[in-house]
Amino acid sequence: MILAAQDGDDLTILSARLQDAVAKLSDFAWLPKQRRFAVIINRLKWEEGGKSRVRAGLHFDGVLKVQTQNVKLGAKDAVVDFLALTFMPKAVDDPAGTIEIVLAGGGAIRLDVECIAAELSDLTQPWAARGTPRHGDA
Repeated sequence: MILAAQDGDDLTILSARLQDAVAKLSDFAWLPKQRRFAVIINRLKWEEGGKSRVRAGLHFDGVLKVQTQNVKLGAKDAVVDFLALTFMPKAVDDPAGTIEIVLAGGGAIRLDVECIAAELSDLTQPWAARGTPRHGDA
């Protein structure tokens, strides 16, 4: 499966596919010369009921700056859980803005971008998930 996001609606779909994905901090990479932010994750296949996981690659292009909040960058083996992706435009009808990767436990990674340009690609065959997270009703 390959999904691309080029606007806020696309990013919402990508966010749903990434909910409860996990990654080690050592699997994140900021490549400033290429203006790319990338990560290798283990994501639940929510589109198939969330009973399996798959290794996947996620990258964002046109990234100008990366900031973190409540993320222990020195703890490379620490595992973070994805909750959602959000986008805040700089101005109305401006393609530039900030994509926020919201992490469990109050962490966040913020990407200042020229525009939304993201891609999620499954890299392996799925395997059985140990469990499926249950989210209470809001």
